[in-house]
Order: sequence, then structure tokens, then C-alpha cells
Amino acid sequence: MGWEFWLQTLANGLVMGAIYALVAVGLALIFGVLDIVNFSHGELYMAGAMFTWFFAERLGLGYLASIPATLLLAVGMALLIFWLVRQTAGQIERSVIITLGVAMILQNGAMLIWTATPKEVVYEPLFGLVELGPIVMPKARLMVLAAAAACIAGLFLFLQNSHTGRTIRAVAQNPRAALMVGIRPNRAILIAVVLGIVLAAVAGILLAPVYSVHPMMGQGFIVKIFAIVIIGGLGSLVGAVAVAFALGIFESLMVMHVSMATVEVMTFAAMILVLLLRPQGLFSRTIRI
Repeated sequence: MGWEFWLQTLANGLVMGAIYALVAVGLALIFGVLDIVNFSHGELYMAGAMFTWFFAERLGLGYLASIPATLLLAVGMALLIFWLVRQTAGQIERSVIITLGVAMILQNGAMLIWTATPKEVVYEPLFGLVELGPIVMPKARLMVLAAAAACIAGLFLFLQNSHTGRTIRAVAQNPRAALMVGIRPNRAILIAVVLGIVLAAVAGILLAPVYSVHPMMGQGFIVKIFAIVIIGGLGSLVGAVAVAFALGIFESLMVMHVSMATVEVMTFAAMILVLLLRPQGLFSRTIRI
């Protein structure tokens, strides 16, 4: 196997890593401001893909026109989840039950309405291959990598450089101190929750023309995302992105030699090891986000 093979494998890993990162960074952002793990995050990723298919194929709007409609629905779901979670007044057990309930409603509702049969989103401009030196990539995967990287970079720039982003970081670090200097925590938390859930939906939108979509696609996916966020450090966006890309590349390299099931066993073994040796995660810091 020459260096061209390894470059091709690395490129494939980066594509999957970008999707992992997009979902994981949203989950880490929500935890950073709410101290709550959103167990419906995987189903929101699934909903993004399924509604894209529904608007594009069932209603005939086409892939591009389906994107704003799906994003609008994602914002609506984010507002509903925020309202439900805030009703628990910081009671973690009730918040867990609520987000699990939302996940079950989304998954079973999608199966009831659309059945479990895999579906495809067709977008002809993404057909074909692109040659980048020795690397050959489908246009659809290249689009996924570019769009996901742009979303992640945009999120970091927003949090670091905008006034609203700085208020979100302040609330994540110390909500009481933020309130004392005139920041409205509820507004900052709402924006963070919307951003996190929209990022999950965007991941589903991006993957809809690449893979078949079905109501169960979020169930196994979110388990990996939990592992990524735990290994990276709960509330650490940098950790979530770094571990997500590392996992994508690791899977791409290892799947050539062992089964995918073995790769997943190795991933969760690594998560357990991190929990034993460094419970706060590899990139955990005293300052969140």
C-alpha cells in the first residue's frame, strides 16, 4: 500500500470526522450552558435527515429548497426542548427523562409516519467524483467535509468574537456572575441550545444525499457522539472536535483490517479507560466553552 492509499484513507476519515464533530460540538455546547446531557440529540440528527428527504422527495421541493424548511423546523424543536427543560428548574433527573422522551417521540413518530424503510435524497449536482491529486472523492462527501468544517469554524468565530457569543461563554463559566453584570442567562442559554440542535440537524441535512436515511439512524450514532464528548471532556468544544476527527480517521484506518464492530469495541474501551484515568476528559479545563 503506497502513500496514495493512506492519503485516500485519511480523506475518508476526515469526512466522517467532520460529521461526528458537527453533532458532538452541539451536544457539548448544550451541556456547557445547561449542565444537562441532551439524550434526544441523535434523534434530532435523524430528524434533520428525514425532514430533508420529506421536503425534497415527498413534497418535491428539491434538496436545496428543503434546507431552510428543515432548519426552521429544527429551530422550532430547539425552542420546544428549551422550554421543556427549563420547566424542570435544574432537576437533572427530570431533564434526562424529558430528553429521552423527546428522543422516543421523534424516533417512533418517524417510524409511524414514514416506516423504517431506508430512503434516499437525490441531488444530481453532487453526482460524480473530484480528483485532488492522488485523492479521489465523491462530490457529495467533499461537500459534507467543506460545509461541516465551515459550520464548526463559524461557531468558534461566533463564540470568540461576537457579543452574543461572549455572553454564552460567560454564562457557561458562571451564570450568577454573568447575571450580576447585566447578562440575561436565559437568553444566552436559549441561543446556545438553538445553535446546538441546529448543528445536529445540519449534520443530518448534509448526510441525506450521501447515505440512505431512516428513523433508526440516530440511535447508534449518538452513542458514538456521547463517547466523543466524554473522551474530549464534557463542555469542551475543542475536545469534542479533536476527538471527533481522531475517531473518524481511526475508524477509516482500522476498518481496513478489522470489522466495524471491533472498531466500536475499541472506541468504547478507550472511553472507559479515559473515565478511569482522567474522568474530566482529555481536554477538560476549568473554563468551559
